[in-house]
Amino acid sequence: MPNPKETLKDRLARYRQIKISVIGRKSGHTISMPVWFVLEGERLYLLPVHGSDTQWYKNALKNPSIRVYARGVEAEFRAKPVADAKIVKSVVEKFREKYGATDVKKYYSKFDVAVVVTLP
Repeated sequence: MPNPKETLKDRLARYRQIKISVIGRKSGHTISMPVWFVLEGERLYLLPVHGSDTQWYKNALKNPSIRVYARGVEAEFRAKPVADAKIVKSVVEKFREKYGATDVKKYYSKFDVAVVVTLP
């Protein structure tokens, strides 16, 4: 039986969208939503659609525990918010390469932050 973390990484390598769950900063409830991502080595990059105004990002700032679901395989990680302009710009470029500049421009409205999750 394969290691679940390997399975998660294998699935991340095959899919274009995952589901993440964060803890609501006010409600304390688990909130889940589909997101795009980029996997590069041991790093999973997330780009909040509305940048620092994105609700799940605000929740992750308060409680950095983030659960990642990839078609039946899930794991919990620590979200690392990134506001450094150079790093955010490189994450945006990774998203443009994976999803196309047109779709990134269509769905994303603010590029001031990103989130990095390091896989074990």
